Amino acid sequence: MSGSIPDWRAKTARILRIVDAFIVMWAVTGAYVVRFGIEPDVVSSRQDLAYLWFSMMLAIAWWLMLGAWNTRQSRILGSGPDEYKRVAAASLWLFGLVAIVSYVFRIDTARGYVGIALPVGLVGLLLGRWLLRQHLSVHRLKGSSMHRLLLVGGPSAVAHLNSSLKGARHAGYEPIAAYIPGSSPDQRLETGLSLPVLGHEPDTSSILRAIDQCRADAVAVSAGVQLHPQTLRHLGWELAARNVGLIMAPALTDIAGPRIHTQQVAGLPLIHVTTPTLEGGQRVAKRLFDVIVSAILIIVTLPLMAVLAILVKFDSAGPVLFRQERVGQGGSVFAMLKFRSMVVDAEKQLADLAHRDEGNGILFKIKNDPRVTRIGGLLRKYSLDELPQLFNIFAGSMSLVGPRPPLPREVAGYEHDARRRLLVKPGLTGLWQVSGRSNLSWQDSVRLDLYYVENWSLAGDLVIILRTVRAVFHSTGAY
Repeated sequence: MSGSIPDWRAKTARILRIVDAFIVMWAVTGAYVVRFGIEPDVVSSRQDLAYLWFSMMLAIAWWLMLGAWNTRQSRILGSGPDEYKRVAAASLWLFGLVAIVSYVFRIDTARGYVGIALPVGLVGLLLGRWLLRQHLSVHRLKGSSMHRLLLVGGPSAVAHLNSSLKGARHAGYEPIAAYIPGSSPDQRLETGLSLPVLGHEPDTSSILRAIDQCRADAVAVSAGVQLHPQTLRHLGWELAARNVGLIMAPALTDIAGPRIHTQQVAGLPLIHVTTPTLEGGQRVAKRLFDVIVSAILIIVTLPLMAVLAILVKFDSAGPVLFRQERVGQGGSVFAMLKFRSMVVDAEKQLADLAHRDEGNGILFKIKNDPRVTRIGGLLRKYSLDELPQLFNIFAGSMSLVGPRPPLPREVAGYEHDARRRLLVKPGLTGLWQVSGRSNLSWQDSVRLDLYYVENWSLAGDLVIILRTVRAVFHSTGAY
């Protein structure tokens, strides 16, 4: 294998360099014009001529800083927050250095100029990265602009890694072949997806031949690999010489990045995985966030809830609110509030409709449910029937973000893993809400809820809330 960089990586890097240069120049020039104007007599002054030179040097330094922070590396483009973090860090470090130098050497730098250039440029750079990410996602869904991966490891680990990467094509990794050192040649991958096995010998030269054969530009070493540490070390040297990436994929699933910390001990990169717990300050912060936001939303949506209550009342006979027992944190039972969207005897009709269940085996769901009232269909489509749950949140039995609030009969059928959902308060919205709602399988629902429990963060809650707005308007999986 030649080891040359694939065309899409070189092309993307060129585009980013051009886009970064344009945005930086636009931000710096715009800040200069807004702060000092463009009249000819202003440009002729010594002070503003110095600012012209300063603007040019700032733009060049900003562009170089983005390169020094490796913001254009292909491995961080297209998915994850690392790309945005590096752009923000490079920009803030640069302007921090400008502030320090100005203070130390008593240079009179106009605050208005810097105060315009930094936010405008940073927003422009982040927007440019986001647009490029959308462009890459479209290409990757079509199978282009992908890293070609050779998976190396044990049969089950390779099968799991292959399945996971196939389900996340937007990340840009395309498994094209497998190499299973130490296994017998007649051993097959434990997966329904076809993936050719190119070898079994536990030596560097055989793996390199497999790389040449499949023309991979990266190697992913997964768990269960039967290779001596010295062999892995030599493999890393050879891959570096060929400009082929080396990716280590430990047997950790559904672990968020902030929970992973590495530590060098005796030359070994030990991975520490922490589990966030809602205790002390974190519990107070989440509860305070729930109280403040739910109070604001109650005040803002109170007129809408009044209108909806009138519509429900006149649409069909029965109470406006539907109270249902749900299981909360620690297994405690509470009365969850919703606008009534079904006829009064909906629970009694449940047995007669059991044969029409289109749910996931645990949750009972029917598309075009005959028990749903006319106004109830509209309420369910846009999740308006759940607005009274804001009072549950304010009272403390629910949270804005969390696992789906289950019924007691659902909890009775929980396996051991699913019971971990009860470690936190159920939420008005959550990963299940923004990932398909009723279209999800039971396994996917549990996996998403467990991921939330294991990786909770306040920043993650904010992201889910923002994604919920889009999910509600699209009304995907709502019935």
